[in-house]
Amino acid sequence: MLLGGPLAAEQLVNVAGVHFPPYVVKPESTPAQGLLPELLEALNQAQGEFRFVLVPTSVPRRFQDFEKGRLDLAIFENPAWGWQGIPHEALDMGLEDAEVFVARVAAGRDQSYFNRLRGKRLALYSGYHYAFADFNSDPEFLKRDFNATLTYSHDSNLLMVLRKRADIALITRSYIGDFLGRHPEYVDQLLVSERIDQLYRHQVLVRPGSPIKAEQIAVLLDRLRGNGRLAGIFGRYQIAVRPRAADSSAAAGGGG
Repeated sequence: MLLGGPLAAEQLVNVAGVHFPPYVVKPESTPAQGLLPELLEALNQAQGEFRFVLVPTSVPRRFQDFEKGRLDLAIFENPAWGWQGIPHEALDMGLEDAEVFVARVAAGRDQSYFNRLRGKRLALYSGYHYAFADFNSDPEFLKRDFNATLTYSHDSNLLMVLRKRADIALITRSYIGDFLGRHPEYVDQLLVSERIDQLYRHQVLVRPGSPIKAEQIAVLLDRLRGNGRLAGIFGRYQIAVRPRAADSSAAAGGGG
């Protein structure tokens, strides 16, 4: 056995599946699509002691599901994004993404356009935490202070920018690559910021009492990193694969 211990039936490990393209796309669909299902498949193939299963949930519901034991792991998360006060152990994954600002290309518009957000119309994903707003995801606060329109679709937010219904959308760098791959006609119409709202140093949050421990997950991730499987899954979406941080609590996270 990869992780040691006696030969036994696989233990189920329930993993939060939240719609967060390109990480998870419609988790309730069969089969679910996205980077998380690919990662879980790789983890299942790497050993035979645990069986990682995607459990559909939502951005606001995942906290309650985690606390009640319906979920064992929340992956691609940030402990600062609403997890304060919820017991968990955080494990750095060594995967880096970033949230960037996206505007429509216009005459005379350059990177300085992103220096000031107030007075502009923002398109944001409902329930997400943004650094520019001090991670306050309250819809009324975002609408009042940042003239934000909240949706449940990154595509919708980008199309709002393209159709001049919003000035700036905040999108993960990984999703921009995916979107432009599907819509090459927009490559010359979108201006992507060099300014980063936040760097995602993705983490796994492990529930106390989970069948698998953080150190066991670390062993598996390091093996997938060493054999190139992580780079194969995440590299095509501009997600950097780096060594894991020794102190996860000091690392910035990501996730929604």
